[in-house]
Amino acid sequence: MKHKIRQEIKKLMEYHSDLEKSEKSDIIKDKLFKEEMFKKAKVVMFYVSLKDEVDTLPMIDEALKAGKRVCVPVILKEEMKLIAGEIKDRKQDLEKQHFGIYQPKKDKVKEVPLKDIDLVVVPGIAFDKNDVRLGRGHGYYDRFLSGLPSRTNTIGLCFQFQVLEDLPKHPHDIPVSKTIAA
Repeated sequence: MKHKIRQEIKKLMEYHSDLEKSEKSDIIKDKLFKEEMFKKAKVVMFYVSLKDEVDTLPMIDEALKAGKRVCVPVILKEEMKLIAGEIKDRKQDLEKQHFGIYQPKKDKVKEVPLKDIDLVVVPGIAFDKNDVRLGRGHGYYDRFLSGLPSRTNTIGLCFQFQVLEDLPKHPHDIPVSKTIAA
């Protein structure tokens, strides 16, 4: 079932132009930055967006300019886990790595303890009305989110067509605190 939903969303993604996704990403950024959870957060973890995701690159730059500590996922492939790596400058600190994802350069990884993170901005293939998240199927985010302190907020970002009525949920699936879509 999850595999079928991933395929359907992938098809829908192809119908939306890069310009449309860019415009929607700007709307989502504005919504996120007005969110109380975001305003109060001192340390924010963003995902570094891929072509088929809400564009987080301007969000990362703006959060850094606003004086927030920013971290991004670092994939530890052998251990099948994510850690949070702090960055100071997106363009200087990141390089393309596993799965074509930009991560901190190997010599620049400075791990941020989970207890220090106030907000995690989470990607997803789809979300539902109950903030259940469907990821890419590797389990990295579910394992990461399950280790966060209960006080840490999580916000999923997606395009409106990625919000479904109801997603299949397994015991290991971790919902987000809130979903922002446009």
